Amino acid sequence: MVKLIASDIDGTLLSYGETVLPPALFSLIRRLRSAGVLFCPASGRQYHSLRQLFAPVADEVCFLCENGAVVFGPGTEETAPVLSKTPMPREEALTLIRDIHALPESYALISGQNISYLWRWPEKLVRDFRGWTGNQVRTIDRLQDIGEDIIKIAACCPSPAAAAKALGPQWESRFHMAEAGPIWLDFTLSDKGTGLRGLCRSLGAETADVMAFGDNWNDVPMLEAAGVPWLMASAAPALRERFPRQCASVVTVLEELLSELGA
Repeated sequence: MVKLIASDIDGTLLSYGETVLPPALFSLIRRLRSAGVLFCPASGRQYHSLRQLFAPVADEVCFLCENGAVVFGPGTEETAPVLSKTPMPREEALTLIRDIHALPESYALISGQNISYLWRWPEKLVRDFRGWTGNQVRTIDRLQDIGEDIIKIAACCPSPAAAAKALGPQWESRFHMAEAGPIWLDFTLSDKGTGLRGLCRSLGAETADVMAFGDNWNDVPMLEAAGVPWLMASAAPALRERFPRQCASVVTVLEELLSELGA
């Protein structure tokens, strides 16, 4: 029986470029909770940004943030417990940041637990980033100004595939590296799969009882961990070959699940 639903956001619940979730989703999340099924957004996004996106139900869900590098339980932004956090080794993280900035037109997004640090970003790109994400953002002049653990680094770049080719030989054996959208290449010690397993341990749930939705390569560990993985039909052909259970709409699948549960 499904007890937990984990869903990616961009490309899954939202088409790329969209910023507002379908209103029907929130009532479905509440109905699922009443039926004993907990919902968990699972994203490369920051906790604060995800809470804004899910504002009508933000206190009622778990949040798997920064590709699993930090996981929060239900509650307000001030009281929700941190269920797990996976820091990156600091000196290696700082070297990776410098390597990203050495690539043409590329900048590193540096994630703390709930702050995005932007080092040497052009002012216009900083403004654009705030508008895209709704993140809590801090611009810094020196990497030493990051006074907390670094849990994720993302390359903001013209071509994630080209960035992966350039950075992969040195970094893919040290960190999980995955394309996370048209301009993002993510690096973490964790991934959505380890985040999901940690969440299940905290909740006393089995991964076999998890339904998960995703569309991109950074979703693969989560889809592989879940007992009921759903891939979006718009995903790359190579992913569609790996995950035969596919859908065009998460909302439709959730409505069908609620019907099966009689809720």
